[in-house]
Amino acid sequence: MNVFYNRNGIGDVILISINEVENKTFERKGDVARIFDAKTNKTGGFNIFNASNYVQLDANGVVELNDDIVSKLNKALEQNGIDEKIEADFSPKFVVGYVKQKEKHPNADKLSVCTVDVGTEELQIVCGAPNVEAGQKVVVAKVGAVMPSGLVIKDAELRGVPSSGMICAARELELPNAPQEKGILVLEDEQYKVGEEFKF
Repeated sequence: MNVFYNRNGIGDVILISINEVENKTFERKGDVARIFDAKTNKTGGFNIFNASNYVQLDANGVVELNDDIVSKLNKALEQNGIDEKIEADFSPKFVVGYVKQKEKHPNADKLSVCTVDVGTEELQIVCGAPNVEAGQKVVVAKVGAVMPSGLVIKDAELRGVPSSGMICAARELELPNAPQEKGILVLEDEQYKVGEEFKF
């Protein structure tokens, strides 16, 4: 789940994105619009209008969630007749990963299939960087991460191979003095622990 708020850009509206839905439609109750799949009724997310009546947010894009904000968002849904509750995952979305294995992609010359240890689990990530190798510590954007560009990382399938997350380049993280050529950011080995949050 991701929450966005940009009062100057789109007004006093909170955008809550929960699931991808195909047959998108919506219904509105009071200040809340529920976006859902017309065929399956699966909720894709909510828009909360007149948001500052429910919660004060100091955000200009992605909202950093905590228990208090989630509680106020749920109260806003309830006050407007929505009986669903949102649940937030507070675990870090940008973490230090360790590339355990790299194999050639079966259907693409310039892609590699990597097995990456992120501390709590191992992820299969398809990577197009020319410099990715087994044995590296790297920055992983997990599913649900929002890149500085606004891109939301999702489970995907690249040329027939499932991929969960992204191994990041310095320029994708918009780090200062990031090199512009293609290639992932390789972390200095001693300084970083696998699974810890990468702050930038």
